This record gives sequence, structure tokens and C-alpha cells, in this order.
Amino acid sequence: MNSNEEKIGSMQSAVDMEIVGDNISDIAEFTVEKYEFRIDSTLSPEAREKAVAAIEEALWKRVAELNLLRKQYLAGLFSLADETLGEIVD
Repeated sequence: MNSNEEKIGSMQSAVDMEIVGDNISDIAEFTVEKYEFRIDSTLSPEAREKAVAAIEEALWKRVAELNLLRKQYLAGLFSLADETLGEIVD
């Protein structure tokens, strides 16, 4: 691991994952409730639990993808900073 990767790994995220988790749970519950409203019926507790779990899993996968993109973006910022410094000091 080079020093840029170490620094990227140690940089504080601007996103509070506890809040993201709460939001994901809220989105999953709301989505199921909205579906039940549209079909004018209530899912069984088992179906509701399965639906909420599947929605949450899909949303957490998206969050993981965004975290990877964030690391890639930060790596690009470090590269640009290095290039800019090189232009100034050369």
C-alpha cells in the first residue's frame, strides 16, 4: 500500500453510516408500506420481513459501490495534487 492509499484509508468519511443505516431501514419500510397502499392489501409478516431484508441488502450494496467510487475519486484528487505540485516546483 502506498502512502496515498494509506492516507485515503485514514480520511474521515463525510457520511455517517449510522444515519445511512437508519435511512436505509426507513426507505425499505416506506417502500413496503407504499406497495401495500397501492395494492390495498397487507403483506404477511413473513413476506414483509423478507421484502424489507431484500431491499436493505440491495441498498447496502449501492452504498458499498458509492464508497468504492469515493476512494477512487480521492485517489484522483491526490494524483491531481501531485501533478499540480510538480508543475509548480519544476
